[in-house]
Amino acid sequence: MTAPTVEAAIHELMDLAWNLVYDLLEERGLLGDGLFVEEYTGIHSWVEDLTRYTVVHSRMVAVLFVDTRPVDAIVFHHDLLGAADPKGFFSVP
Repeated sequence: MTAPTVEAAIHELMDLAWNLVYDLLEERGLLGDGLFVEEYTGIHSWVEDLTRYTVVHSRMVAVLFVDTRPVDAIVFHHDLLGAADPKGFFSVP
């Protein structure tokens, strides 16, 4: 179980762009048996220059948001956590 503030941040970000996240996961072949926001329990966010990057992840999938727009999704792996440049795992436009 995640802390209420972390849960709220994940839900807010995912809800804001629900259709875009769904389409992105489907496009990448990562949709699986369905998409449940409750499965996303991890979030990592940082700012570079004037841009906020946020990675929201479940045990299986990680989604990269630039500001509030989802831009890429990958299969989640633990090397992503604690990486010096987490966005390097993704294709950032």
